[in-house]
Amino acid sequence: MNLVFNQHISIDFPNNISLTIKREDLIHPFVSGNKFRKLKYNLLQAKAENKNTLLTFGGAFSNHIAAVAYAGKEQGFKTIGIIRGDELFDKIEENPTLKFAQENGMQFEFVSREDYRLKSEESFIEKLKDKFGDFYLVPEGGTNKLAVKGCEEILTEEDSVFNYVCCAVGTGGTISGLINSALPNQKILGFPALKGDFLNDEIRIFAKKDNWNLVSDYHFGGYGKINLELIEFVNSFFENTKVPLDPIYTGKMVFGVIDLISKNYFPAHSKILLIHTGGLQGIEGMNIKLKQKKLPILKTND
Repeated sequence: MNLVFNQHISIDFPNNISLTIKREDLIHPFVSGNKFRKLKYNLLQAKAENKNTLLTFGGAFSNHIAAVAYAGKEQGFKTIGIIRGDELFDKIEENPTLKFAQENGMQFEFVSREDYRLKSEESFIEKLKDKFGDFYLVPEGGTNKLAVKGCEEILTEEDSVFNYVCCAVGTGGTISGLINSALPNQKILGFPALKGDFLNDEIRIFAKKDNWNLVSDYHFGGYGKINLELIEFVNSFFENTKVPLDPIYTGKMVFGVIDLISKNYFPAHSKILLIHTGGLQGIEGMNIKLKQKKLPILKTND
């Protein structure tokens, strides 16, 4: 496993504010960041229950689907991905995420968007059991009680110097773990990657403290939506720091934090820790879309 480390960002900010990024994206070459944390205890539980198959849900470019496929192969599980969008069944070769997952042994079941909404209903799960047999169910995005337990391990003793800890929010599991493990002097700020106020209720299912806020102004139109401003920001950030950002989650969060600094949101001398939750595998697929739209592509290397 690669060493995860905190990297100071050498950019001059007003009021002696400092930024440091925790490179969770380096935790594993294919199961990076929060996906590694979320799967850690779920895989142990699956083994404890003598399950040999993992079944989960995700979209066409899902970091979670890619991570479950690789982790399952690495740990000796069969994997099944229930994929949103039945029109994708013959487009695997055109999709870097699905192709990667299939190459790592994942079996797909493509369902309509209407049926996909039933993914949490017991009757739908029972139909999947009738078709695929017994399996260990990993929720969409990986968030459950065991996932939150894994995410509680992101912050370490060396992170006690930070006043603010910031992360992107998808299903709410990562921020819940950070909230639970934060010290009394630390404030957790979450930057949702999608529209909607439902996340507050989702987070409260797992979070045990009130030391957090969601900053909902930086979703750029919703999940998976980006524009030229965000593309240019992510590329500029990489050129200045050599830290690649994904445009769906961490890129939006870092954009938001730096924008808030410019608006004097943070007190002087604040020490801010940014959690890089990975997701870089999705850039290849995003760049395909950007080329089709004749927009600049995202840089991940020199």
